[in-house]
Amino acid sequence: MTSYADKGIKPVVNYEAFHHLTFWVGNAKQAAAYYIIHFGFHYIGYQGLETGHREVASHAVGNGDLVFVFQSALRPGNKEITEFLGLHGDGVRNVAFAVDDARECYRLAVAKGATAIKEPWTESDEHGEVVMSTIRVYGDTDHTFVQASGYKGLFLPGFVATDSFRALNDVLPPVPVMFIDHCVSNQPEDKMIEVTERYEQMLGFHRFWSVDDKDVHTEYSSLRSIVMAEWNEKVKMPINEPAPGLRKSQIEEYIEFNGGPGIQHIAVRTHDIITAVSSMKKRGAEFLYTPKTYYDDLRQRLKKSKVTVTEDLDMLEKLHILVDFDDQGYLLQIFTRPVEDRPTVFLEFIQRHNHQGFGAGNFGQLFRAIEREQELRGNL
Repeated sequence: MTSYADKGIKPVVNYEAFHHLTFWVGNAKQAAAYYIIHFGFHYIGYQGLETGHREVASHAVGNGDLVFVFQSALRPGNKEITEFLGLHGDGVRNVAFAVDDARECYRLAVAKGATAIKEPWTESDEHGEVVMSTIRVYGDTDHTFVQASGYKGLFLPGFVATDSFRALNDVLPPVPVMFIDHCVSNQPEDKMIEVTERYEQMLGFHRFWSVDDKDVHTEYSSLRSIVMAEWNEKVKMPINEPAPGLRKSQIEEYIEFNGGPGIQHIAVRTHDIITAVSSMKKRGAEFLYTPKTYYDDLRQRLKKSKVTVTEDLDMLEKLHILVDFDDQGYLLQIFTRPVEDRPTVFLEFIQRHNHQGFGAGNFGQLFRAIEREQELRGNL
C-alpha cells in the first residue's frame, strides 16, 4: 500500500466535487424509484415529453450533495442508448465534475488527447446559467465538466420538480448521507497504468494511493488499484485491474458481464453509517455478509491499536459494517450486493474518522464475501 505526496504542478482550472452521475437504463422512472425506496434518495426533477424533451427521459434523484440521473430512450431506434444497454446493461454512462471553468477544462483535455464528445454549451432558465462540456478518457464512460457556481435552481436548467415519490420518504426512515466519496473504475488486466496515465495527461490528476496484488488477495483472486485525484483531492477515481489468480476475480467477472471497462461502484460518504445502514436495511437494501470471525479478530487487533473506535462494535457486527484503521484514525464501510441483475454496479457507504484510505485492510474480507456471491452465481 502506497500513499503519494507529489501532486504535480497546480493546474489552471479547479475541480470542486463530483457534480452528478448519469446512468443509462432501460426504464429511468423505475430505476429512480429503486434508489428512492432502498437508499433514501429524494426526487429532484424530471425531463421528458412534458418538458419538450422528445428523445430521452431523465429522472434526477439525490441525497445530501450527491445526485444520480437516470436516463432512458423515449423512442424506438435510439441506436446509441440501445447499443450501450445491449453491451453493458444498465450502468454509469457519465461521471460529471463540478469545475470553475468548463470551457477551459474541455480545451485542455482535448488538446492533451481526450476524445471530444460535446463542445462547451450553455443552458439557462429563470434560476441562472450553467456551462457544460463533455469528453471521454476511456471506453464508454464520459466525463462532463459542469460550471454552475451561479446557478440557483435545484439541479440543472430544464429539470422540472414534481411531487413524485415524496410520500415514500414521509413514511420510510431517512438515510443520512453527504456526497460521493469516490467512484471506482474497473479495467482489463494490464490496462490500469495506461488509464491512470490518461487521467494524468488529459485531466491533470495525480496518484493519491495504491495497492497491488501483494496487498490485496485471497487464495483465489487478487487486484491492483491506483487511486487518481485532482489537485484539490475532492474528486477521487480509483482505477482497478485484476491480477493473475487461481479463479476468476470480481474484476474479471465485472469486465465479462459489463462487456468491457466501466464504473464498478460508487462510494457514498455518510457521517452516521450505523443509522444509514439501519435505515437502508429497513427499506430492503441488500448488503454483503461478514462472518462473526471477522469481528472476533477485529476486537483483538483493536486491543493493540492506538485508535479507539467510538461506535458500538456489537452494532457494527450486527449490521456487517467493516472497520479499517491505522495509527491516525479509522474508517467504517459496507458494500451492497449488485444493484442490477448483471453482477456489475454496486454501492459502498463509508464513514471516515481521520482516515483517508480505501479499506485496504478489509479488501481480503471483501473479496471473500464477493467470492461467496460469485460462487452462488456460478462465476467463480
